[in-house]
Amino acid sequence: MTSQDFKFTEVFSYESLVHAVAGALGSVTAMTVFFPLDTARLRLQVDDKRKAKSTPAILAEIVKEEGLLAPYRGWFPVICSLCCSNFVYFYCFHSLKASLLRGQRSTPGSDLLVGIAAGVVNVLVTTPLWVVNTRLKLQGAKFRNSDIRPTNYSGILDAFVQIVRDEGVGSLWNGTFPSLLLVLNPAIQFMIYEGLKRQLRKGVHREMSSAEVFIIGAIAKAVATTATYPLQTVQSILRFGQLQPTDQSKLLSSLRNVKCLLINRVRKYGVLGLFKGLEAKLLQTVLTAALMFLLYEKIAGTTFKVMGVQKPVSYR
Repeated sequence: MTSQDFKFTEVFSYESLVHAVAGALGSVTAMTVFFPLDTARLRLQVDDKRKAKSTPAILAEIVKEEGLLAPYRGWFPVICSLCCSNFVYFYCFHSLKASLLRGQRSTPGSDLLVGIAAGVVNVLVTTPLWVVNTRLKLQGAKFRNSDIRPTNYSGILDAFVQIVRDEGVGSLWNGTFPSLLLVLNPAIQFMIYEGLKRQLRKGVHREMSSAEVFIIGAIAKAVATTATYPLQTVQSILRFGQLQPTDQSKLLSSLRNVKCLLINRVRKYGVLGLFKGLEAKLLQTVLTAALMFLLYEKIAGTTFKVMGVQKPVSYR
């Protein structure tokens, strides 16, 4: 390895770290602002006896039945999971992108492939955190479906211990199969976001305005969320852990669960049942992603300017 390669590796690692920290901070801030919308979305996904209503109506019901702070139940574990998840995703995305492109301009195809690879790593590393935060977020909720079993976790560590003790280590990866399919969500999101960035900067290297970043971030997330929403519903149900285990292999069981949940949803509520809670999800995820990308660009850009580091072509 030459000294030039070594220097490139150092700069590349530093830049990936900046992107990862900026992405994590941006996502945590954005999720905190719009967290009640995520609470409404999750209730509609896992409680199939709850009638689909507007997001404000669902939140009003939750506050009336469970108290003023109920929409923020489970905030801490969600934020911990989100911070770790986005740090891993942003770091992998930009590391792989810089390593593969080596200074060349990226294309939609390369962005999609890098996004899928980063998503797979992220899912395998952080799924246990998402399983735990789904359980904690729904603990104490007043469900319309009486078949849902109540849980009693005192915190994140206690949830880990109880799940491993009562359900086995493998249960920490409940919903991994649909999650692996759902790596298409952030991959599509980043492909559209990076593509729109390139179009806006075409012929002129300039910093995008806050409004531009917010709008293209919202567009990218809206398309990705709508395309993958049925699988997100299945993912939430599996993470909640209310399905009875079978003697089949994990892969066959996962395939069967995904298939059965999708079919049952269509039989009960029609095709539109696959998109129950989409309004709340789009409202939450689009606004959260748009604000996250805005904060991410500002934090990363400011850090690079302060440190005097010039971003390579592949990041532009």
